[in-house]
Amino acid sequence: MEKQISGNGLTKIQVLIMAIASGVCVANVYYNQPILKDIASSFQVSEGEAGSISVLSQVGYGFGLFFLIPLGDKINKKTLILSLLLCLFCLLIAMTFSQNIVQVWILSVAIGITTVSAQVILPLAASIDRVTTGQTVGSIFTGILIGVLGARVFSGYIAESFGWRYVYGFSGVMILIVTVLLKIYLPNVNNEYSGDYFDLLKSTLQQLKRFSLLREASLIGGLMFGVFCSFWTTLTFHLSGAPFNFQSDTIGMYGFVAIAGALMAPIFGKLADRGNSQRSLTISVSLVIVSLVIAKIASNSALAIAVAVLLLDVGVQAIQVTNVARIYTLDAQSNSRINTVYMTTYFIGGAVGTSIGLLCWHLGGWNLVTWQMLVFTLLGFIVIVRPKITTASRNNK
Repeated sequence: MEKQISGNGLTKIQVLIMAIASGVCVANVYYNQPILKDIASSFQVSEGEAGSISVLSQVGYGFGLFFLIPLGDKINKKTLILSLLLCLFCLLIAMTFSQNIVQVWILSVAIGITTVSAQVILPLAASIDRVTTGQTVGSIFTGILIGVLGARVFSGYIAESFGWRYVYGFSGVMILIVTVLLKIYLPNVNNEYSGDYFDLLKSTLQQLKRFSLLREASLIGGLMFGVFCSFWTTLTFHLSGAPFNFQSDTIGMYGFVAIAGALMAPIFGKLADRGNSQRSLTISVSLVIVSLVIAKIASNSALAIAVAVLLLDVGVQAIQVTNVARIYTLDAQSNSRINTVYMTTYFIGGAVGTSIGLLCWHLGGWNLVTWQMLVFTLLGFIVIVRPKITTASRNNK
């Protein structure tokens, strides 16, 4: 029998398969970014028209987060996950044989919607493993992060070697493989929610009112993912210009540094399991501050930027893992709805960070962008330490 990682039935192989499946799934939102020029050339459209593919994928993902993830509290999570993955497989095959840019746009939205199965896997794992939730969630979240960070490298390599259509073809094969594995290894969990779908959506919004910890975690998560997106969106511009003048393949190597940082996320999940979530958050946000200071004062050093990438990625991902572990302690029967609130806020924070980061880049370059990221990070730090300050103030009285 497989050794279990908790007293509630999850095994190491189950967690590993969940992590791999989550990463393989969410990567489909980001595969298009390095191959937009290839798609534009293939259909003889402008780069602007091809650029809409990335936006539409993100829009689809946002819709899926809000309208599909709550269903994990109403219907069998395993059934929902497998259904979404099978739909995703069909859409990826359709994308492989798409005939025009309009089809690609439509399929991009649909692919974005169906990739949210990773966000059903997370609450499923948390509802089963209530002893080492942080460690388990951290492992699965690491899979998601590697999928996000590795997608661009994989996509660029496959497109250069075989053509952009093969990116989606290979992805379809991987999705089919993880679907079979999840069918075999994923446990079933019964749900108790009996209301209709619209009551479910209404209940999702009510989770914000129910839990102050969810409001706090969502705000911290949104701010820090905003920093993450702002950093990676503008880093390409910074490294492709003077004094670096790096090509895209060299810039892509920084993604491997980020993946190394993502592998450290479960360590902070263990801290959350031991009741040290406040300590984990404080250490993590401090790492982000240090990384941004390095990126600012040593902006012309390739080595310093690599160190900044590592520290920032460790810090941001550790914050997210700790936050996710915290929110899954609130109400096991509402995990999917709680996750919807958190991830939707997280997603909005990333979109805001990207937009403001681009604006700051155009107005003041890397110097202004690093100031903007420091402001976001300091706001997150204030939210983290505010409960401790409030408690100390009350004790003094």
